[in-house]
Amino acid sequence: MKELKKLQELFQEGKITRRDFLGGMSALGVAASISPFLLSKNAHAATPKKGGRFRIGYDIGTTHNSLNATLMNSSAEYFISYACRNNLVEIDHKGNAIPELAESWDVSQDLSTWTFDLRKGVEFHNGKNLEAKDVIYSLNLHRGETKSTAKSYLKTVKDIKADGKYRVIFTLEQGNIDFQYILSDSRLIIVPAGTEGKEWDKCIGTGAFILQDFEPGIRVFAKRNPHYWKKGRGHFDELEITVITDASSRTNALRTGKVDFIPSTDPKIAHLLKKDKNLQLISLTMPFHYAMPMRADTAPYNNNNVRLAMKYAIDRKQIVDIGVNGYGSPGNDHPIAPGYKYFASELSQREYDPDKVKYHLKKAGLQNHTFTLSTMDSRGLLDFATLFKEQASKSGIKLEIDCKPSDGYWSKVWMKAPFVCSYWQGRPTVDNMFTAVWAAESNWNESYWKHEKFNKLLVEARKEKNDAKRSDMYAEMQRICRDEGSTIIYMFGKSLMAVNKKIKFENVAANLDADGLRAPERWWFES
Repeated sequence: MKELKKLQELFQEGKITRRDFLGGMSALGVAASISPFLLSKNAHAATPKKGGRFRIGYDIGTTHNSLNATLMNSSAEYFISYACRNNLVEIDHKGNAIPELAESWDVSQDLSTWTFDLRKGVEFHNGKNLEAKDVIYSLNLHRGETKSTAKSYLKTVKDIKADGKYRVIFTLEQGNIDFQYILSDSRLIIVPAGTEGKEWDKCIGTGAFILQDFEPGIRVFAKRNPHYWKKGRGHFDELEITVITDASSRTNALRTGKVDFIPSTDPKIAHLLKKDKNLQLISLTMPFHYAMPMRADTAPYNNNNVRLAMKYAIDRKQIVDIGVNGYGSPGNDHPIAPGYKYFASELSQREYDPDKVKYHLKKAGLQNHTFTLSTMDSRGLLDFATLFKEQASKSGIKLEIDCKPSDGYWSKVWMKAPFVCSYWQGRPTVDNMFTAVWAAESNWNESYWKHEKFNKLLVEARKEKNDAKRSDMYAEMQRICRDEGSTIIYMFGKSLMAVNKKIKFENVAANLDADGLRAPERWWFES
């Protein structure tokens, strides 16, 4: 039935809601009993086959990439790391925290003592068995004197101790109802105790692949771990990741068969890829957002009138329509996407308003000031910045674009220049998202913004068991970010991926790109 197939395609592409989909099925007279299959987005039911080389064209990667867990800060590094390593906790395709290297966990009544029992018989690539001391060593790398950007996540951990070889106990300074989600963070991977120096480049872990070659910013090659402990995972014999930063070259590599998968697809050519009979396009709504942080510790962005002027000067709907061909939704200057449990739907959407721009600029006394926005030509950031410049000029803002090379952007420009472009993958929970980027003590507080009430609410919400009260706290924090924060969050994006039809998968996760960055472990070639 053509109508049913079209209806399913619209739902899988996120163009209609679940309610619309079910209503359409009913109108077509389709039996409700078949709806579970149709509602399973991107489901390719089949028996996984072992073998083959999975070739990926990745859009991000620089010569500065590192596999040291305390230095990793980009999805390119996490993608490689997840292929070779595991966490205590994994996020499944529904966004739930499920056991990974931990077999189970328990928590005290006051939410401050968490006990994790480890799986027995799990082997590292070097032949050593996983024990509690490896977990403690791995997580302590991100505590105390460290450069790790995950330090803020573990700041409230007072103690980590072993109770025998296969049990680890965490004692927190205060309760945290979402602590298990923190342990799924891509930087909190588990490595053998004592890993240091050049050993990091070997990427030794307990994961599905064993690293053979690592050329930062160029190529990665790995082979299947024959002793992988997860049943039904790790199907490819070999994994090859090639960094192809140019969108056209990356697309050509896929269409000509040089790679099997590109996790980031240019939305402007998505309609062409959909017509290619050898490819399948995967579009998922994600908590992925685009941002323009302004350093709150640097003039003139330490003035909230300037920040509000910038927020009112951007036409979010136009950027969604033109910049990503509708594959997104307008942001509202806070990082919590509509899909989150505690999304504050009652907050009014900020709109493009030239009159308010002029009002706030005048209050700041900067009607004739020229602002500079630093960006790079990657993931559409230059296009979005250019659109913003045109929009801002109509409301009296003089904005110059300073486009920097993508190689080195995150180490030399981001969190250094006063006004920049960035983007963020989502986090499993509202607390994770706020803690990672907006908390005063976070190493990734890209706008250097500190707000006393916001940070107080962040701590209080973690230990609040009353769901209604917790929801109110998170709603107020979103309002504070929108009205007093130092970051323009103008768009939530969709994950748009293209893959060879010979590749099979089930229930693609939308928490991060590329099936939660775990496509190498979860996917396989058709039989």
